[in-house]
Amino acid sequence: MSVERILVIDDEPPIRDVVCVMLQAAGYRTVQASSGADGMAILKRDPDFQLVLSDLMMPHLDGTGLLENIRRDGLEMPVVMVTAVHDISVALAAIRNGAYDYLLKPFEREQLLAVVRRALEAHRLRVENLLYQSNLESLVDSRTRQLRETITQLEASYDVTLEALGDALDLKDAETEGHSKRVTAYTIEIGRALGLAPESIRSLARGAFLHDIGKMAIPDAILLKPERLTTEETRLMREHSYLGYRMLRKIPYLVDAADIVFSHQERWDGSGYPRGLKGTDIPIGARVFAIADTLDAITSDRPYRPARSMEEARDEIQQWSGRQFDPEIVKVFLSMPPSTWEELRAQIRDEQTYVSYTERMARPSPYNVKPPKDDSKWKIEQIDAALQKLPGWRLDGRCIERELSFGNFLLAIKFINRLAEVAEQEGHHPNVRLLYNRVILELTTHDAEGLTDKDFRMAERINALLQQSD
Repeated sequence: MSVERILVIDDEPPIRDVVCVMLQAAGYRTVQASSGADGMAILKRDPDFQLVLSDLMMPHLDGTGLLENIRRDGLEMPVVMVTAVHDISVALAAIRNGAYDYLLKPFEREQLLAVVRRALEAHRLRVENLLYQSNLESLVDSRTRQLRETITQLEASYDVTLEALGDALDLKDAETEGHSKRVTAYTIEIGRALGLAPESIRSLARGAFLHDIGKMAIPDAILLKPERLTTEETRLMREHSYLGYRMLRKIPYLVDAADIVFSHQERWDGSGYPRGLKGTDIPIGARVFAIADTLDAITSDRPYRPARSMEEARDEIQQWSGRQFDPEIVKVFLSMPPSTWEELRAQIRDEQTYVSYTERMARPSPYNVKPPKDDSKWKIEQIDAALQKLPGWRLDGRCIERELSFGNFLLAIKFINRLAEVAEQEGHHPNVRLLYNRVILELTTHDAEGLTDKDFRMAERINALLQQSD
C-alpha cells in the first residue's frame, strides 16, 4: 500500500518543521513549501498529493488565494487550513472557499493527526466513488450495447418467423401468391417517401406483411370458392380483419402491426369495414397500406381478369383519392416514379425475402416529403387536462417527462427492467436516461411527432408500476 503524501505550506520554517516531524512519525510522507506561490509551483510539477496542509495568513499568495488556484486547476485533493485567528467567521469563510477543515494554532499532535486522518479518508472515499462511477458507466454502456445487439438478433428471428407465416398464407391462398411480399415492399417504399421514422416503418412493414393473416381462420370453402360469395359468406370473409387482429394483439412486438391488420379494409370516406373508421381516425399505417394493396391488386393477374398496367393503377388510385384513400398520401404516391414499383416487383420475383427487403427501411429516402398530418396527435388543452390526472408528469416540448429517484443504482435498474416489460405490452418505446440512481422518462409518439393516446396510456401504466413498487 502506498504511503500518503502531504504538502505542508507555511511561511514560518519552525512551524513547517514541527508539523512535518509529527506527520512523518505517523507514517506520512511530507514535502515543504514556504509560501502559497511555492506550493502551487510544486503542485503544478507534481500534483500527486493526497492532502495539502496550509497556513491561512501568508504574504504574496495567502491560503484563500491558494484554494482558488487549486480549484481553478482542477486539483481534487482536500485542503486543511491552519490559522492563528480565533474567529469562527474566518474558519467558515475558509470552508466556503473550498477547504475541507481547519486547525487553530497552537494545536496538539493528536488534533493534527485526527484532522489529517479524516481528510485523507474523505479523499480516499471520493476517489473510490469516482472510480466506481467510471466503472459503472462503462458497465452500463457495455450492457446497453449487449442489450441492443440482443434486441437486433431477436427482431431478425421475429422477421424470419413472419416470413414463415406469410409463406403459410400464400400456400393456402395460391391465387395471391407473393402478394404479401409485394405489398410489404410497396408499403415500405411509400412510408420512406412520407418521411416516417424507421421504427414506424418497421411496424408498418409487419402489419402489411400479415394483413391477411386472419384468412387462415376462414373456411377453405369460402376462401377458395370460385363463384361469387353469398351475403353470409361475405360477412364471414370480412371477419378476417378482426380475426387477424385477435391473433396478433397479444404479441408485444406486433401490437402496432395488429392495429394495421384490424384497419386495412377501412376507407377514407368511412365506407370501409369492420369499424367504419373515417379520415385520420384510420391509423396512418393502414392508410399507407391501402394504396400499396390496391396497386398490387390491379397490376397482378387474377382468375377473373388479367393484370392491368401500372399507369392504369395510378389513374384508378387518383380517381379514388378522398374516397377510398387519404388524398395527402395519394399525392406522395403519385410523385414517385412508376419505375419504383416495377423494380420492386422484379426483386421479389428474384426470390428476395421479407428479411432482406425490409433492410430498405434503414436507408435514407430519395424523396423529400413531409409526413401527412395526423389528427390523432393531442392538442394542448387535451394534454393539460390529462396531466392533471397524472401526478409527477410534466410537458416538455413534444414529450411528457417524469424524473424518478431510487435508493440506489440497483433499484433503478430493477425498475427499468420492469418498465421494459410494460413497454413491450403497450408497444411503446419510451426514451429512458439513467443517471446512477435517477431515471428520466420521456414519452412521445414519434411517427405522430407529438403526444397521442398511446403516450398517456403508457404514463398511466408507469404510475401504476411505481405504486406497485411502493
